[in-house]
Amino acid sequence: MPFGPWAVRLRPLLALKQCAAVLAASSLALSVQAAGFPGKTISIIVPFSAGGPTDRVARDLAEALRKPLGGISIVVDNVAGAGSSIGSAKAARATPDGYTLLLNHIGMATMPTLVRNLPFKVEADFEYLGLVDEVPMTLVSKPSMPASNYKELAAWIGQNKGRINLGNAGVGSASHLCGLLFQSALQADMTTVPYKGAAPAITDLIGGQIDLMCDQTTNTTNQIEAKKVKAFAVTTAKRLTTPLLKDLPTLQELGLKDFEVTIWHGLYAPKGTPAAVLARLNAALKVALKDPDFIRKQADQGAVVVADKRLEPVEHKKFVAAEIAKWSPIIKAAGVYAD
Repeated sequence: MPFGPWAVRLRPLLALKQCAAVLAASSLALSVQAAGFPGKTISIIVPFSAGGPTDRVARDLAEALRKPLGGISIVVDNVAGAGSSIGSAKAARATPDGYTLLLNHIGMATMPTLVRNLPFKVEADFEYLGLVDEVPMTLVSKPSMPASNYKELAAWIGQNKGRINLGNAGVGSASHLCGLLFQSALQADMTTVPYKGAAPAITDLIGGQIDLMCDQTTNTTNQIEAKKVKAFAVTTAKRLTTPLLKDLPTLQELGLKDFEVTIWHGLYAPKGTPAAVLARLNAALKVALKDPDFIRKQADQGAVVVADKRLEPVEHKKFVAAEIAKWSPIIKAAGVYAD
């Protein structure tokens, strides 16, 4: 059998050629898929109930993305629960083909700490497509609050240690996080009162059942304008330009060093989505965020559309990593979890 030894020697070479052929075929399939993307309806998972601030952003964004994506249909899929982790998990498990995306807010940075048995890894199991917008927050109080400015409010807080009720929209909500940071910055002893959403919390704030609340402008601006609550400060690094809120000082300028909280929204795809598809989605996102109608709709909600380097996937991921590092010790110190 003169050919026997050569046949044995050739087997590894044949195996390598077969592997190379499979890889080439897979690469070609992905290239073909990317070239025809998108060819069907895209779904954006929102890990919150319909009608809320994040849901509204998602629906506005879906409309703005349609044109740069060739007029394709884009639908919003609301999958709420467990501090946004249920909907996020569904997105992480989705087929990585670009047809299932996730729009989430600051929850992407707080889930790793708030949900102790998180079934996915925020930084490892998603492709980052870019930041969408940011919503400022306001520090507000019940209308009967005796203080008329922040200096007087700080004095009132000092005089009422252990007797202050600080409301929020629920464990893990933006208002909860802002409240935790506020207590930490002041080293104040307050009773945290969680509600099932911002609406009932603000109703009780107006009625005087709770004393203070930190919540996003999308929920507080109308109440401030109607003088149903008192506003003392904003949580951004710089003062806002909104006519109604432009005279409110920032908490940083009032002495709370590095106090900055905005409710940001970002767009994500499952890990492993083809690079060409990610590039197409990122390019479409950049076009959508320049849409005058989208910018106007976000401004009407008190949000500012992102127009900086965080539109780039790498910078978006760096930003989220920094936010995780910021919020993790604060949440751990409070010892309040969503699971």
